[in-house]
Amino acid sequence: MPELPEVETVRRGLNNLTLDQPIAGTAVLLPRTLAYPTSVTEFQENLTGKAIASWNRRGKYLLAQLKTDSLESAGWLGVHLRMTGQLLWLKTDTDLQKHTRIRLFFPHNYELRFVDTRTFGKFWLVPPYVPPENIVTGLQKLGPEPFDPNFSVDYLAAKLANRRRYIKTLLLDQAIVAGIGNIYADEALFKSGIKPDTVAVDLTPDKLDRLHQAITTVLKTSIDRGGTTFSDFLNLLGVSGNYGDAALVYGRSGKPCRVCGTAIAKIKLAGRSSHFCPYCQT
Repeated sequence: MPELPEVETVRRGLNNLTLDQPIAGTAVLLPRTLAYPTSVTEFQENLTGKAIASWNRRGKYLLAQLKTDSLESAGWLGVHLRMTGQLLWLKTDTDLQKHTRIRLFFPHNYELRFVDTRTFGKFWLVPPYVPPENIVTGLQKLGPEPFDPNFSVDYLAAKLANRRRYIKTLLLDQAIVAGIGNIYADEALFKSGIKPDTVAVDLTPDKLDRLHQAITTVLKTSIDRGGTTFSDFLNLLGVSGNYGDAALVYGRSGKPCRVCGTAIAKIKLAGRSSHFCPYCQT
């Protein structure tokens, strides 16, 4: 699943390529991709003619602020890529990918194409003057962004205090911190020297401080590298992210640790694979 760095990479590309251009029309090839409204006709009629003022990101959600010719607010377009969703900026006459679900047509023979193999991705069209979280209800459950001042060491310590769940599982909880998934939880835990199956209540203040710093460092590094591609992620122009080449533990089971040479181990926690170095992480 695309995580914060991948979604942020897409957001930046969208802001470079799609702004201030009227959407000339849409094609909905898989109606269940629409979370709101569920009517294809309503979605098409209410989106056509609008332009995108800016793209924002909240956790793993993309939110496009829409506007009319008179610069009046025209609501929001929300997108969640989920497991395998891709947004691609293409010439309209480019051959359709097999799993194309939604097409937004722009001037000069360009389109924003949503391709989604597993079909879990969703679109929301939020009416004008309605807060996005009223329609995209998952936004209501998100904790602070990792780069937000509210995501402090004290905040993290308070959220993890007296918790007897594994720290890896808690890092995946979007209500604690928004945007972290399996890849960057593993990477941050390695950077901070913490085993993924450490019970949160056992973390010392020093380890909490190292973990907080590692989360922001790992995410910034991945954003700078355009995200991670291990299976499906592509940026807006169809280019793979290259953080995967520098990953410290994720996806490296059995390979030597880049720090000490010990073979990277893999375990299952709450149904999710976790990668770690048995020597560097305690």
